[in-house]
Amino acid sequence: MRFDVLTLFPELFAAHFEHGVTRRAYAPGEGGAQPQVDVRLWPLRAHGAGVHQRVDDRPFGGGPGMVMQAPVLAAALTAALASRAEAAPVLLFSPTGRALSQAMVREMAQGPGAVLVCGRYEGIDQRFIDKHVTHEVSLGDFVLSGGEIPALALLDAVARLQAGVLHDPASHEQDSFGEPGLLDCPHYTQPAEWAGQAVPEVLASGHHARIAAWRHEQSLRLTAERRPDLLQEARRQGRLSPADERFLANLPPVDPPNRS
Repeated sequence: MRFDVLTLFPELFAAHFEHGVTRRAYAPGEGGAQPQVDVRLWPLRAHGAGVHQRVDDRPFGGGPGMVMQAPVLAAALTAALASRAEAAPVLLFSPTGRALSQAMVREMAQGPGAVLVCGRYEGIDQRFIDKHVTHEVSLGDFVLSGGEIPALALLDAVARLQAGVLHDPASHEQDSFGEPGLLDCPHYTQPAEWAGQAVPEVLASGHHARIAAWRHEQSLRLTAERRPDLLQEARRQGRLSPADERFLANLPPVDPPNRS
């Protein structure tokens, strides 16, 4: 798959491609084959106007900040799409977009990729969005300085799902938001006792069935406490067994979160 990134700051991406286990997804394959996740960076200033390669201007109607210009973005997008062998969705990272989810990541990890538009400043000209953007995506209810961090988040989430990237393919299968859509269970390692706290006895028992059952129950408990919305969605989709429902029914009531 291929991702084309339209950005004012391509240098922000270099370290991500060179470090951590996900770097394997971006490395060329044997014999110079294309990487599993082929990322091309398109510097927006290359399409800017004048000596200073201007990419923005003041907003019509007045107000603070600067707005990225539609012709600059369109020129970069045209160049990116012309270099692709197949069509691709155009994603803009924006607070008004749909929240990025693991389901969306899994879908993208099996697709052809996308063009990622990284906005900056006060925003980008709405006419570019109306004409070219097919999807708007948000990391959550907060505002960042630009789209590069969301783009890196999406690329990382997609890269780790590629075959051979993680040492154990079961790692991402047991992640939060996997099947059946619950939070992951707690994890422990050596030493067996630390700061007066011992590792749960079942995890040292060597009994694989008991360990699997304990982990699943902890996943249910944690989801009920922290993300009851995920639990309701799993229930709506029929992903909870009768045994799951019995376990949940016996949990003590959960205090509402303190939002003071």
